[in-house]
Formats: sequence, C-alpha cells, structure tokens
Amino acid sequence: MAAGQKKTSAKTHVLAGSNGLNGAKSPGTPVEGNRNTKISRVAKMALDMQDKCAAYVLALRPWSFSASLTPVALGSALAYKLEGSVDLVVLLVCAVAVLVVHGAGNLVNTYYDFSKGIDHKKSDDRTLVDRILEPQDVVMFGAVLYSVGCLCATLLYFLSTLRLEHLALIYFGGLSSSFLYTGGIGLKYVALGDVVILITFGPLAVMFAHAVQVGYLSVLPLVYAVPLALNTEAILHSNNTRDMDSDRQAGIVTLAILVGPALSYVIYNLLLFVPYVLFCILATRYTISMALPLLTLPMAFPLERQFRSQHYSKIPQKTAKLNVLLGLFYVFGIILAPQGSLPLL
Repeated sequence: MAAGQKKTSAKTHVLAGSNGLNGAKSPGTPVEGNRNTKISRVAKMALDMQDKCAAYVLALRPWSFSASLTPVALGSALAYKLEGSVDLVVLLVCAVAVLVVHGAGNLVNTYYDFSKGIDHKKSDDRTLVDRILEPQDVVMFGAVLYSVGCLCATLLYFLSTLRLEHLALIYFGGLSSSFLYTGGIGLKYVALGDVVILITFGPLAVMFAHAVQVGYLSVLPLVYAVPLALNTEAILHSNNTRDMDSDRQAGIVTLAILVGPALSYVIYNLLLFVPYVLFCILATRYTISMALPLLTLPMAFPLERQFRSQHYSKIPQKTAKLNVLLGLFYVFGIILAPQGSLPLL
C-alpha cells in the first residue's frame, strides 16, 4: 500500500506540474504577455495621438471661426442674387481657404503673445502657457495651414474666372493681415488691431467670396460687409476693454487703452447698434427680408447694460454668439430678398 501511495503521489505531482496548478507558468504565458504589452503600447500611442489632435484643435480656437465663415456666406449670397446660382465647389474651397488662414492667424497670435510674455495663467489662450503644445509645434502647424491656404487659392484660380492678379491681391492681403496682426511689426500691439479686424473679417473676406463666384471685383460686397464688420469688431473691442489692465502692464497699446473705459463704452454701443440702424433702413426702403437681423436686437440690450456696469468677463463670448446669429439672419435676408429689390452700386 505504501508503494502504491508513493506512485500515485508522484503521478499527481507530475500532473500538477503539467497543468500549472502548482504555480509554474505554462509555455504560452510569455507570448500572451508580449501580445498584451504590444496592445497596451498601441492603445497608449492612440491615446497620445488623440490628445495631440485635441491640443491642435484647441490651439486653433474653432469657436472663433464663425467670424470668417459668415463673411464667406454673405459674399456668396450676394453673388447668388447677381448671378442666380452659386458654384458649391468654389464655395467649399473658398471657405476652407479662409478658415485655414484664420486658424493660422490664431496660431501666430498664440506664439507671439507667449513670446512677448503677454499670455499668463489667467489668459483665455493658455496653449503654450500650460505646455499643451510646444512653440515649435505651433510654428509648424501654422506653416502647414498657410500652405494649405495657398493650395486652396491655387485651386480657386483654376475653378474661378477671376483674374490671377485680383485673386492674389485679395488672398495674400488677407494672409498678410492674419500674420501681421501679431507677427512681424505686430499691429495689435500698436493700436491698429481694430483696423485689421474691421478690414479682414468684413470687406476683404466678403469681397473674396463674392469675386471668386462672379469672376470680377466689385464695390458691392464692400458696402454690404459694413454691418457685419462692425458687429465683428465689437467682439474684439469688448475683449480689449476687458484686458485693458493686463495689456497695459504688458506694454500693449489698444484702442480701448487709448480712449479709456467711458469712450470704450460709446464705441462698443456704436459697433453694436449701428448695424441695426442700417438693417432698418434696408428693410423700410427696399425689402422686408432685411428685417430678419433685427430679431437679434433683444440680445444686444443685455450686452449694453453689462458693458455699462463694467462687468466684462463674458462679454466677448456673448458678443460672438450675437455675431453668429446676426450674420446668419443677414445672409438669409439677402437670399430671401426678391430679385432686383436690393440696392446695387
């Protein structure tokens, strides 16, 4: 019996060793561990790539893109009233060109504000302050976007009948403005930023979208861009008024700093309400469809009261929301206007 028990015990030990119940690793475990390690590395790389892409999108400040898309829509709507149709491919390429130049300008702004020590922990844009991206990443991304914009401009040359010199004049004028706003001489830092915004996000963008559709330059989009440009400038002016103290400490000179809080309030009201006066004139003298932007007027009065009380914290964002709705109603008002009812210059 004892011998039989030893034999059985030995057999049991061998079986235990073969199925791993005694804690020994099976031959397949290292391979399986390597596979799990590779999977975890791939997952980590995917997460890192996702975070990097999110950081690039954040650096573009996509919430501001309505300020460039609305002028494109307005210029295209004016072309539709003149020609009776719009080339959707040209519209799409034009929108991409304007968007990437706008995004590149935002990156230039981020880079130079950080380089000059203007951005800090309490700034709206903390892409470089919080090390979300490195300065070289921002520079490279901006160069890529400017290159994409030039590619779009080249495509527009082949898609549109607009003369090359006119296309280049408008496009590179906008590209130069987006860079010079904070890059190079830095127009933003010498109280000329408001002029750049008034021109770029108004007449220039509207004329660009209109010209590539109709194939020639016209003063018509310049006039129709005025209400939208004034409202867009209200966003920047409210932002500069809010940042007067920090900008002054950083050595920046803005229009808000030059005129002070009292006159800044007057300027903000002019930028906010003059467009509604223009819409009233168009609606009463030409076509009732131009009264559509007046639907946003109730949103303007709370902004005026908040600005008057000098509570500037959220005014730029609220003004931007007003700008989007006003621009959309403006575009719809032009599209819905009866043929020949709008004044043509």
